Amino acid sequence: MEKVRVIRRPESPPERTPAAMKRRDFLRWTLAGTAAAGLGGTRALLPASAEEAQFPPVPVYRTLGRTGLKVTIVGFGAMLTPEAEVIEAALEAGVNYVDTARKYMDGRNEEIVGRAIRGRRDKIFLATKTRPKSVTKAEIFEDVETSLAKLGTDHIDVIQLHNLDLGNKDRIFNPETRAALKELQQQGKVRFLGVTTHTNQAEILDAVATDPERFFDTVLVSYNFKNSGDVREAVARAAKAGVGIIGMKTQAGGYPTGDLGSATPHQAALKWVLSDTNVATTIPGMKDMAMLREDLSVMGMKFSAADAEALERYGRVIDKTFCRLCAKCEPGCPRGVPISVVNRSLMYAEAYGQATLARETYGEIPAGRSAAACGQCPTCVAHCPNGLDIAAKMRTARGLFA
Repeated sequence: MEKVRVIRRPESPPERTPAAMKRRDFLRWTLAGTAAAGLGGTRALLPASAEEAQFPPVPVYRTLGRTGLKVTIVGFGAMLTPEAEVIEAALEAGVNYVDTARKYMDGRNEEIVGRAIRGRRDKIFLATKTRPKSVTKAEIFEDVETSLAKLGTDHIDVIQLHNLDLGNKDRIFNPETRAALKELQQQGKVRFLGVTTHTNQAEILDAVATDPERFFDTVLVSYNFKNSGDVREAVARAAKAGVGIIGMKTQAGGYPTGDLGSATPHQAALKWVLSDTNVATTIPGMKDMAMLREDLSVMGMKFSAADAEALERYGRVIDKTFCRLCAKCEPGCPRGVPISVVNRSLMYAEAYGQATLARETYGEIPAGRSAAACGQCPTCVAHCPNGLDIAAKMRTARGLFA
């Protein structure tokens, strides 16, 4: 039997010291230089303010459920990040949780993360994901071994089954999948086990929380101010059961908003999620230094009346565009089209500007059930409880992904 390896665990968060002040100066120079070079993203840089004067903020930590990991409440979602330097800047600022996946950028994202964490591995917690269709022992082992090689590490802190919904919820309980994950734990290659979900979040959260074996330790869940109350309630139940909750899609797509005044709705949206203390950490996607500064600055801020107003205005802007991924429309579709997946693919293309990711996600839809199947219906009978024009969205998808 293979000898269990000794896993190096990140040290406790350091206290602020003069060295940390130097780090702050370094980051201010780095971020200012990036903006001056024209490398900022679609979000505007923070205005000169007290928050900017204190950047980077003092890290704030919560415990990731029964894992016991002390994680910064703003982690780093690397899915959109093309340069290791952006991740390095976040780690310099004190972020200690980084999330990536085997499928992101066709595997290149893990390589980017691997470069960023080189020399820092013992100070951060690293999460990645198996491929969405991996179920067998051979598939799970291949995914983990490939991730270890691309990340340049000997262990993964949180390995997650990627993208569960009601259609594939059985992956949670698949005996072969569980046996593979347990064996990888015994080998010391993975520490904790999790799942991710964009659709039917409440049902997936409850399935993990009520599992008598308490097999999975974390759930990465699509969670934002546009979610229905049942998701928030399921998050609370899961957290009470000891499941570590990680929030993604926190900015409800992060769509361009035009002129909404001085308050940034993207910061307000992230603060809304963090106001729920059942959420241990979040992984907003940060593809450039502008996004990094905007998101990290939220640590330590309170959700205010001005934030609520900003979200109310932002909500009106995106109401006819943003899919809540609730899947409540899908039972009404006679063709069995996973409308929420189609809409998530559109979000990746339209809001994230990630054409490759959009096509990859759309490509995961089974043959015969894509938006192309909608062309066989004279009228759309699926109904969105939030008022989205589903027929129009499916037409857009057919044109974009044909």
